[in-house]
Amino acid sequence: MRELAAEQNHLDTLYARLDAVRVEAADALARGHAADVWRAELARLAAVEDGLCFGRLDLTGGRRVYIGRLGLFEADEALLVDWRAPAARPFYTATAAEPGDVVRRRRISTRGRTVVALDDELLDLDAPGDDLVGEAALLAAVTAERTGRMRDVVTTLRAEQDRIVRDGARGVLVVQGGPGTGKTAVALHRVAYLLYTHEHLRTRGVLVLGPSRVFLDYIGQVLPGLGEDRVVTATVSDLVPGVVVSEVDPVGDAVRKGRADMAAELAERVRATVRIPDEPVDVEFEQQVLRLEPAVLRRAVAKARETGLPHNPARLVFHREVVGTLAGELADRLEAVVFGETGEALDGGSADGRLGEADLRALAGAGVVLGPEDDDGPRLLLDDVDREAVRTALLADASVRDALDELWPPLAPADVVAGPWSAADVPLLDEVAALVGESVPVFGHVVVDEAQELSEMDWRMLARRCPSRSMTVVGDLAQTGSAAGATSWDRVPRPHRLAELTVNYRTPAEIMAVAAEVLAAHHPAVRPPRSVRESGETPWRTRAVDVPGTLAALAGAHTGGKLAIIAPRTGELAAALALPVPPDLTDDVVLLTPAEAKGLEFDEVVIADPAAILAAGPADLYVAMTRATRGLGVVHPGPVPPELRSLAVRSA
Repeated sequence: MRELAAEQNHLDTLYARLDAVRVEAADALARGHAADVWRAELARLAAVEDGLCFGRLDLTGGRRVYIGRLGLFEADEALLVDWRAPAARPFYTATAAEPGDVVRRRRISTRGRTVVALDDELLDLDAPGDDLVGEAALLAAVTAERTGRMRDVVTTLRAEQDRIVRDGARGVLVVQGGPGTGKTAVALHRVAYLLYTHEHLRTRGVLVLGPSRVFLDYIGQVLPGLGEDRVVTATVSDLVPGVVVSEVDPVGDAVRKGRADMAAELAERVRATVRIPDEPVDVEFEQQVLRLEPAVLRRAVAKARETGLPHNPARLVFHREVVGTLAGELADRLEAVVFGETGEALDGGSADGRLGEADLRALAGAGVVLGPEDDDGPRLLLDDVDREAVRTALLADASVRDALDELWPPLAPADVVAGPWSAADVPLLDEVAALVGESVPVFGHVVVDEAQELSEMDWRMLARRCPSRSMTVVGDLAQTGSAAGATSWDRVPRPHRLAELTVNYRTPAEIMAVAAEVLAAHHPAVRPPRSVRESGETPWRTRAVDVPGTLAALAGAHTGGKLAIIAPRTGELAAALALPVPPDLTDDVVLLTPAEAKGLEFDEVVIADPAAILAAGPADLYVAMTRATRGLGVVHPGPVPPELRSLAVRSA
């Protein structure tokens, strides 16, 4: 109790300082100075309200450092050190074998503004330990009931995770990690760390790409809780505005569309829209017919393509070249005509541009008398301004524009990749957008979760959004469910570095042992991550004729925590179980497909019809089995797949 009271006193001091900083920010906003900046600051301060302080380091010499979600200072005194600061790193990395200056590490659990528990770890074994308190914080975190939203793990980062979080090197970092290793949390915490250490990212922005909107909702509170809210979240389909995905491709089509050689095919489609006819093209302009020879058009196309510009900007170069030729022809015609005072042509002029006898008679008739010295060579009636006016008039003429558009048409992505569209069409539309010259948002850093699902064309789309190639890429090759997905990390932009997470903090050993049998049957070369705990619950299976009825009974009897029912299809089951599709992850019972369940976690999972899931892909069954933190059950209408025969049999 004495230790709790002491920590409560310090926590009260921290919140008093936080409140004072909030008042200062609100006053600055009220004065109207840099309103956007101060609104963002107020949002950041509000986001760290819960769990403001979560740790303490006792160092040699008696100094104490408190660790929290942001830094708080009183004059020159650091009341709270941001978890991303160098001074906080020993909180995650110090061990009894290599304690550094750390004597004791204390984890502080709070609820609201109240200290509720302490957990001490003595790293200097020679130091007195009479006042040590608490239980293992990590075990408490991984066994706590799920809430339907991902928690941050800033209080319990392990050393192998912290090394990845604080990897500040530029370029692409690929994090391979099996189920429950915390790769998503590590990626998000790395974003928060990079935003803290690289100020330029705050203006250039960060994109977090996830496999589904359900997943993005699930992780949505992590970064704000770490004091960062300047992040854009999206799925692949969100990256091209205005695209509505309404189709599902057959596997063969999805694979074909995902290959990198689609880029060359699309480039050829765009190039083929430019038409150079073999015969002259007549263009009408102000009741005149101007003629364009094929050779002229070929030269104009060549000059436009020599610029290296995308299709639509290059089209304007083509227009300029062609109109220049037309303007020259029109100017020559005008120069060859003599006009009277009324503006009417008096004579056709002479072929060599000199004034002939007929011209002189026409001019004399118009009241203009020229001497011999006035006809010493070709006389130009149009100056540079006049000629530019001719070019402008040609460009503005609808008939001329229509004729040129027939030769080099303006293009939109939908002109090349016709809808209705599937998810595999999205990167194709983006590729065409780049080919025709449409711009895209560019980010300073990109996080890709479930990255094993991305096709080669998906990666081209992401590379355009991060020219600096500053990326955190996380995934598990054993969980690749897409036929166009990856079997290695070779398709990730190079150069890249590979880090690996090997410890499973989420999935109990009892469940992981069965999931490992699925992995061994289909990916024998892949080693599953090592689980750090047991749940005491035995995974089970039951055969049921009425699968919806059995699932409804299980859902009705469920109490405590989150239950996920994972099925190959959700349409009919949703009606039978009266569950929403897509799911609301804050509900006690949710219904999802394996694809929707990627990256999520629940207290208990029941898998419906595992044979149908396995038929769609072994990765889907492996994903479904590794979502639970406590219990796993399987309901099968027919014979159980061989990979699941070791499950304990339970009567229906």
